[in-house]
Amino acid sequence: MTSPVYLNELGVVCALGDGPAAVRAALFATTPGGVAENASLMPGRPLHLGAVQTPVADVAGLPSVHRSRNNALLLTALAQIRPQVDAAIAQYGPERVAIVLGTSTSGIGESEQAIDHHQQHGELPPAFHIGQQEMGSSAMMLCQLLGLGGPSLVISTACSSSAKALASAARLLHMGACDAVIVGGVDMLCAFTVAGFSALESVSAARCNPMSANRCGINIGEAAALFLMSRAMGPVRLAGWGESSDAHHISAPEPSGRGAMAAMRAALQRAGLQPADIDYVNLHGTATPQNDAMESLAVRELFGAHTPTSSTKPLTGHTLGAAGALEAALCWLTLHDNPDGLLPPHWWDGVADAALPTLALVQPGQALGRPLDYALSNSFAFGGSNASVVLARSGA
Repeated sequence: MTSPVYLNELGVVCALGDGPAAVRAALFATTPGGVAENASLMPGRPLHLGAVQTPVADVAGLPSVHRSRNNALLLTALAQIRPQVDAAIAQYGPERVAIVLGTSTSGIGESEQAIDHHQQHGELPPAFHIGQQEMGSSAMMLCQLLGLGGPSLVISTACSSSAKALASAARLLHMGACDAVIVGGVDMLCAFTVAGFSALESVSAARCNPMSANRCGINIGEAAALFLMSRAMGPVRLAGWGESSDAHHISAPEPSGRGAMAAMRAALQRAGLQPADIDYVNLHGTATPQNDAMESLAVRELFGAHTPTSSTKPLTGHTLGAAGALEAALCWLTLHDNPDGLLPPHWWDGVADAALPTLALVQPGQALGRPLDYALSNSFAFGGSNASVVLARSGA
C-alpha cells in the first residue's frame, strides 16, 4: 500500500489576487471579480481577460534565457511558500526535492515582443533569448535558483498540463524518487493564445457564461499555482487522480463524455471513493458549446443532479496549462480552513440550456454548513487529454 501524499503549502497568483488569503476572499465574494475587460492585449478589440493585476516578481536578475513573464508569475507564487520550500530542501537534501510543472505558453510572449522589435528595427532585441520560449524553461529556472538535483520536468498537454503534473509528482513520491516535490502550473497571457482561440471562434468578449444557453466561448487568463507536496501530513491530501485520452479530435472533445467519465472514475477508484462521497465538483466549464455539452453529460451520469458543481473560469479566466493546478488550488482553499463549507459560486446569467442535463450549480453564498471532505476537479484538453484529481481534507 502506498503512503498518502499531501499538498502541504500553497502559493498562488491569478486574476483573483496574489496569495491564498486574497484569492480565498475573492473566490467566495458575493459579487464576481477577477476577469475584467482589457484592451491592451488585442488593440482595437476589448476582451474580458483573467489578467494578474498585482505586481509580479522581478526577473531582471535571472539569466536572459529565463527572463519571461511566465517565470515572473512562477516566482511570485514561489515567494509565498519559499520558507517551507527551503525547509524541505534542508530536511531532505537538494537531491531529494523534485520539480514538476505544467505550462502551455512558457515565454512565447517574449518571442512576440522580439518579433515586433525585429519588424521595426531589423534585428532582435539584445535581451531576447530563444530559450525563453522552451517549455522546460520554468523547471530549469527553479532548479537552478534553488540548487536542486532531483527530478525536474515540465508537462505540456494543453489545458490538462498541471493536473497531470500533480499526478506525476505523486508518482515520483510513490516510487521513492524524491521526498518532496514543488508542483503546479504557470501560464501567461499573450496574443498568441488569444488569437489562436479566436481563430477557433472560441473567445467571448464578455465574461464567460458556462452552462448557459447563451454561452459563446472562453476568457483567456494567466496564473501560477504551486504546492509543496510530500508524504508529511498537511492540510489537504491528493487522494486520487485519473487520466484518459479520447483520441477523438485535435480540438473538439469526444461528445458523449466517455473519456471524461473514464478520468473521473479512475480518480475516484484510486481515492477509494464513490461518487456520493464527493462534496463538490470543480468543472472544467470553459463555456464553449462543445465542452459544456460533453462535461454536463459526464458529470450528470456520474454524480447525478444534486452534487454541488461550479466553473470558476468566469473568475480566473481559462489559464490553459496552469488551469489544473489553479483549480486544484481553489479546491484546496475550499477544503482547508472553511468551517462553514462555503462553495465556489457558479457565475452565469442563469439561462439554462434545455439541451444540457441539469446540474446542481452553486449559487453565490451557498455553503454545506460543515467542512467539505472531498472535492473533484476536472481538466480536459485539446486532443482529448483528460485529467481529474480528487482532493481530501486531512482527517476526512
